[in-house]
Amino acid sequence: GLCFHPAQACSRASVANPFLSYQLALPMITGIAIAMVLCDAAMEKQCSESDATESPAGCGCGSGSLSRGNDEGPVTNDQTQPAVSTMVDVTSNTPSGRSAGGQAPRLLWIPGGEFTMGHDNHSLSPATFYADGEGPSRQVRVSGFWISETEVSNRHWEAFANATGFHTDAERFGWSFVFEKQLTAEADAAASQVVHDAPWWIRVDGASWRYVDGPGSDVLLDGRADHPVVHISWTDAVAFCSWAHADGRLPTEAEWELAARGLPTNLPTNFPSQLVQRETDENGPHIPKKRRHPWGNVLVPKGKHRANIWQGKFPKINTAKDGYAFSAPVKAFGPQNEYGVYNMIGNVWEWVSDFWAIHHSVPRVSDGPLIDPQGPSTGNDRTKKGGSYMCHKSYCYRYRIEARSQNSADTSTGNLGFRCASPTSPSDFGA
Repeated sequence: GLCFHPAQACSRASVANPFLSYQLALPMITGIAIAMVLCDAAMEKQCSESDATESPAGCGCGSGSLSRGNDEGPVTNDQTQPAVSTMVDVTSNTPSGRSAGGQAPRLLWIPGGEFTMGHDNHSLSPATFYADGEGPSRQVRVSGFWISETEVSNRHWEAFANATGFHTDAERFGWSFVFEKQLTAEADAAASQVVHDAPWWIRVDGASWRYVDGPGSDVLLDGRADHPVVHISWTDAVAFCSWAHADGRLPTEAEWELAARGLPTNLPTNFPSQLVQRETDENGPHIPKKRRHPWGNVLVPKGKHRANIWQGKFPKINTAKDGYAFSAPVKAFGPQNEYGVYNMIGNVWEWVSDFWAIHHSVPRVSDGPLIDPQGPSTGNDRTKKGGSYMCHKSYCYRYRIEARSQNSADTSTGNLGFRCASPTSPSDFGA
């Protein structure tokens, strides 16, 4: 993969031999010529050989540092359609109803509620707490909304592409970022550039939503039609949601967190008791006051895997004890909480609508909670949530509800997808 920030790209050869140094001129990408410089292999050694319980500063799966280098400056906070040249009219085939005619994941209603967003526990993840803006905690109130039951799958994206003729940013640019261990033989032989700070990310020409691992792969023919669609930019995701649902859009970060948290503090009297997810400790069965994961605070309760993350030693060894070395089907592991949502954490990162920021407004107690926060009004990058199959506690401890990361809006990678949301009320769907 190639990170289009100056001095962050290097040749694969320089990773294998850190004494090999040279400069290359890259093609123009979004109007910027980037010079390639020496890749310092010490970063890979520092991160991949770490046995610390938390990742060293600056480490992670590395996808947050990836960008195509769009240098057009901040844009305003609206989920506008991509340029007309990338699509046929995406509004002409909008299915109606919560199931979107089978062309998109079923939508689930999430009742509005008030909760504490973010946290103040720096010791939980020192490497990400300040760098990712996980804190401070603040009270927010979110109105009810619909959210996709699952991540959008390759099968869903195929329906969209066939109906609209839409071309993703990866298809238009002609390349995307692929994890080195997933490369096809053809892609591996042709790849020559990696990311300086994360040399397991490879720029692969021809990689896109269908050809996930590069030329020679095809998710529609190799059994991955029901895996989450990836190599999808923020702009691509917005276009799909607008097409698939009435008032369709990406969820806000606050909406995403509310849906991921599951059971509200005040349990509705008519809520089915068999769906309540409890934990058992020295105090007996109970409902955790605040969950680290959608189902509770224990990552693998009673030895049962609930999410697709990295097991082993990143990025060298993945034991795949959860059953999957890379992505998993969108309905793998069952619903992660009482709302019935699947894979909110793990599997693939998910775009949300908010611009990225690491400093947050904290209302005074007397002012009450923030109401339906939308994030900053301007910015350069967009926020993503949930972590992915490349996350491990020793390296990228971001498979937590409150964890977060970012990419530029035109960036696409092999571990980044999305789900949709809609603010439409239940009565508008006949519910």
